[in-house]
Amino acid sequence: MGELGQLAGPILLFTVFIIFFIVLPQRKKIKQEKDFDKGLKKGDRVVTKSGLHGKILDLNADGTCILETGAGKMKFERSALSIEMSAKLKSSVEPKK
Repeated sequence: MGELGQLAGPILLFTVFIIFFIVLPQRKKIKQEKDFDKGLKKGDRVVTKSGLHGKILDLNADGTCILETGAGKMKFERSALSIEMSAKLKSSVEPKK
């Protein structure tokens, strides 16, 4: 019983570490991805994770979208769109007040 009491502290500390540094940030990222996906609309300028810039022409119900790029129209999974790079693109295009 004495050894179990000695292990309770480190196990509790490890559990708290896992929750605060792994589980909660992952939940936050998933929520951001869902919000980004819900906020997409036709005409938005986006960047894919591979760095391709384009404008959304169509959002399909099967989780894909059609982008107009310099190379023509291309079909991508919505998960291929980069949240961070698209946000930077959007902030650089909007006029500053």
